[in-house]
Amino acid sequence: MILIRVLSTFPGLLIIPMLLLTTCSTNPDEPKEYAENDPRKELESFNIAEGFEVTLFASEPLVAKPIQMNWDAEGRLWVISSTAYPHVKTGEEASDKVFILEDTDGDGVADKSTVFAEGLHQPTGILPGDGGVYVANSTEILHLSDTDGDGKADTRRRVLSGFGTADTHHLIHTFRWGPEGRLYFNQSIYIHSHVETPWGIRRLEGGGVWKLEPHTLELDVYAKGLVNPWGLRFDQYGQSFLTDGAGEEGINYAFPGATFLASPGAEEILRGLNPGQPKHSGLEIVSGRHLPEEWAGSLITNDFRANRVNRFQLEEQGSGYASKQMPDLLWTDHVAFRPVDISVGPDGAIYIADWYNPIIQHGEVDFHDPRRDKEHGRIWRITAKKRSLVKKPKLAGASVGDLLDALKAPEAWTRGQARQLLKEKGASEVAAPLQSWIDKLDKKSNDYERLKLEGLWVFQAIDTYNGPLLESLLNAQSHQVRSGALRALQLWHDKIENLDVILQKAVKDAHPQVRLEAVIALRELNNATAAKTALDVLDQSMDEFLNFALWQTLRQLEPQWLASLKSDPEFFGNPAKTSYALKSAASMDAIALLTQLFKQDQVPQQYRKDALSAIAKRGQVNDLNDILDVAIDGFSRQKREVADELAAIEDAALKRQVAANRQLERLQPIIAGTDEASALAAMKVAGALKVRSLEP
Repeated sequence: MILIRVLSTFPGLLIIPMLLLTTCSTNPDEPKEYAENDPRKELESFNIAEGFEVTLFASEPLVAKPIQMNWDAEGRLWVISSTAYPHVKTGEEASDKVFILEDTDGDGVADKSTVFAEGLHQPTGILPGDGGVYVANSTEILHLSDTDGDGKADTRRRVLSGFGTADTHHLIHTFRWGPEGRLYFNQSIYIHSHVETPWGIRRLEGGGVWKLEPHTLELDVYAKGLVNPWGLRFDQYGQSFLTDGAGEEGINYAFPGATFLASPGAEEILRGLNPGQPKHSGLEIVSGRHLPEEWAGSLITNDFRANRVNRFQLEEQGSGYASKQMPDLLWTDHVAFRPVDISVGPDGAIYIADWYNPIIQHGEVDFHDPRRDKEHGRIWRITAKKRSLVKKPKLAGASVGDLLDALKAPEAWTRGQARQLLKEKGASEVAAPLQSWIDKLDKKSNDYERLKLEGLWVFQAIDTYNGPLLESLLNAQSHQVRSGALRALQLWHDKIENLDVILQKAVKDAHPQVRLEAVIALRELNNATAAKTALDVLDQSMDEFLNFALWQTLRQLEPQWLASLKSDPEFFGNPAKTSYALKSAASMDAIALLTQLFKQDQVPQQYRKDALSAIAKRGQVNDLNDILDVAIDGFSRQKREVADELAAIEDAALKRQVAANRQLERLQPIIAGTDEASALAAMKVAGALKVRSLEP
């Protein structure tokens, strides 16, 4: 008996954490079940963090090849599975499945498995809701439901189609409910989706996060980029975080419009919070009474390449977060342990979907390799020792009042399920009791404002505008609640009469996270004044996330504010804000204005390098000639270094073949001068522009 172990050393982009089982025997008549594949052997290999223990919740034949999992309100675990991966063989038809796993006797072990649906083709996402379950089925999103009560799907409705299929590892995946009742899901770098909706065609080239209202079919891109994002979660204030199965930056902080590495055509990107950290699949944010208090708010995710489960601790830093890697939750030298999804269950325990495979990626092993196994897969359960499990609440069939009270639970699982059930009951049944519940909340409670935010999300889920509640939260004492309310505001931007006044105040908020959300929300006003208001954020401290959001807002509103600036050069109030706007712009007209501002020495020192970079990228011949004039004058009259100006001219010539051409022999004194940096830069420009007269 031979165990073939192929470790992941492929240096290119990771595809998805769909792993390839490779155990084979030298004797073809030998049974296929080997000791190495025994779940007990795998369990024995696990090392677990102090104070925790791990047990087997389910394995084959109850489940096979788990890809993603999500819970329903009854506490059942829905698992999407594909044995057709990585391709359907000639003459075969895919028959991938949806499993429902249940622990009917409460002993922490699944004892019932139901195949809810089959006949799917490489499904990669699953999410119970709206009377059934949403499934990512290759190019389409399906909604499957059981109308006759036999536990199996008998209706199949296509919600949307047109999602890309260029790579089976990168199909749409990672279905999660957002706090406001929208369905969020990811796709990866090699996918190009062009989806027809009643609201027009929606496109996402490459990786990113989609946001869908399943009932109206409003589909939008929430964030862009990442190579193979297989983790997505929202915290208790509505902040969102991503992990990447092929990037190496750990936790990624996302917000509307956030753009990360590998987004096609992106000029500006955000970096992850843990540069150089492992590639991750799945993501969960720890909450609830079962797990230790010091773990609350921790992010746990799977380093599937290294056969371990990582933990990260977040700390607010400016408008974003800093992330610190903590000691691992679980690790093993068993190379077939491949955790791909992770979730805190209704009992407060941590559940891990284990694809179980010694081989990962598809680039190392032929698609037709006979060692590919189609049978194995496990769900592991991690509990904290000497701590009581959470009693599973009875949410299915509960009254509106009981569901509203469930929003007070410390467990994110309970709150999320309650919001979903309230959404499904609808406004006519929920709106009035919800307002009464909010009115009766204890104003002295530390959770008072956060619970009101929970209520706001339910109002949004049932599509019922509540202006007074939103306004009260925008003025909350907690900056986290103010920030959450501003993000929620974007869903109701067309219903708020004084939106401009609200955002003018928010962009000057004392906390940078609130200012970040205000800058993003200002895009909804779609006018020049919104851009002017957004620039007020420069009056306080800036950081990477604020800079990105402001740049993106100015780009989006550029047609509006540029017209105003042309007619009124003082539109933004001062040269610093004008310079920031112009260096953020894309149009040739904006770059021409920026060049003149630079020539007049009106660009503040902190923006000069960015301004020169913008001119190098988009400036025309006249603009580059003007920068050459600035360099010549700066060297000869002001006796200063001019390497940056000259480098911009060289960059434009080499990268875009846009070359300055005004009296180029004026570079001679700089070359002959004593300032080494300027002389070297001048020689490079002379070479890039092929100034033959300067060859000697």
